[in-house]
Amino acid sequence: MAASFMYYAHNNHNMTNLILILAAQIFLLAADASPGDFARTMNQKQLGLHNKEKLTHLRVYWHDSVSGRNPSTVMIQQPVSNSSLFGSISMMDDALTLDMPRNSTVVGYAQGIYAGAAQEEIGFLMVMNFAFKTGKYNGSTLAILGRNTVRLKVREMPVVGGSGIFRFARGYVEAQTKLFDPKSGVAIVEYNCYILHY
Repeated sequence: MAASFMYYAHNNHNMTNLILILAAQIFLLAADASPGDFARTMNQKQLGLHNKEKLTHLRVYWHDSVSGRNPSTVMIQQPVSNSSLFGSISMMDDALTLDMPRNSTVVGYAQGIYAGAAQEEIGFLMVMNFAFKTGKYNGSTLAILGRNTVRLKVREMPVVGGSGIFRFARGYVEAQTKLFDPKSGVAIVEYNCYILHY
């Protein structure tokens, strides 16, 4: 800065302009140096948030298979208690379909983990994304994080976010088991998703 000051003063002799330039440089340096300048208020329209929130209801069927030639879920940590599955961790890539039969139209996948988090009942911590692959929802996701006590008829879990069409999503899902076959390791769960988004 000192070198630019000397060059300008020597070649132009215009002190008024020099003072204005120096004041602007000092202001910019002070603004850049502010330690609390990591956040800013944004115009919501820049992110497409000028519309009102809408409520969308999605119904999909989650197909979980832990056995067979091509399981959609793999246990990566064995439980410490077989009665409650406490301590187990399973990684999933489960198909989401339009209807209950496995051969119905696949609209996306539930990808994530479920972990045995209860000692006195079968209760899972669910951490998963519903990744949609069709229509206007193609490439969009819903993030679901919650407690799933599988012996209840209907379980409710929060929607904590999303991407694509579901940016800034919030809401909840209701899960209801439609089929569970312990012999084959197949489960089909109906998910009704209620999502507020822009």
